[in-house]
Amino acid sequence: MSHRKALVQTPATQSGEAETPSERQVQAAAALFAMLADPTRVKLLWSLSDGELDVTTLAERACTTPTIASQHLAKLRLAGLVTQRVDGRRRLYSTTGTHLRALIREALYRADHEVTGIPDHA
Repeated sequence: MSHRKALVQTPATQSGEAETPSERQVQAAAALFAMLADPTRVKLLWSLSDGELDVTTLAERACTTPTIASQHLAKLRLAGLVTQRVDGRRRLYSTTGTHLRALIREALYRADHEVTGIPDHA
């Protein structure tokens, strides 16, 4: 099933207008945005957008301690946004899909427009 067809079909969608998300989809999206409302988590997820990393590297990239990075990674794991695998004595983290990586990139690209004053794309 396509992702677009998972949204609620209405007469408006048949005429080319935007599809209406279900209440469950809206609640899930709001929960996702709540998890992304922390700058450290955004930095961690941005760092993971190119592949898996260990907690020490993630902490350095997020300008925080490994302890704090681990706490945030635990929350992201519980939310299903990152996974971990063990490689010897290291734990390697990665994001759980392309949608999340695209969302993080788009949010930061949008923020770049706001911070630099460059007009948004029309």
